[in-house]
Amino acid sequence: MTVNREALHASWNRTRGHLDDARSHLAGQPDTDLAGTLEFLEHNELGLAFDCLVDVGDDLDLPLAFWQHLDRAAREMRLYSDALHKPHLTAADLCRRHLAAASERE
Repeated sequence: MTVNREALHASWNRTRGHLDDARSHLAGQPDTDLAGTLEFLEHNELGLAFDCLVDVGDDLDLPLAFWQHLDRAAREMRLYSDALHKPHLTAADLCRRHLAAASERE
């Protein structure tokens, strides 16, 4: 199987953009440490950065836009289809739950 490197890099850039947009909603939140997320982004560990952002956002009352950005990142990384094969709750599952709840509020 041949990997189209240009398409792969474009996907990484789109995912990184969605994660950065979600992270921007956390700016100014008290007691929110984003060092781990930033480190994962620096090392192109986008799935781990996604997990960190969902974990941080899980305890906060964040706007729908935050969860929409994470939803777009999850879709770009195909995390939802991967989550179907795991017997435990994943960050992608939590993202979907928060997205649905925030959508209902707005």
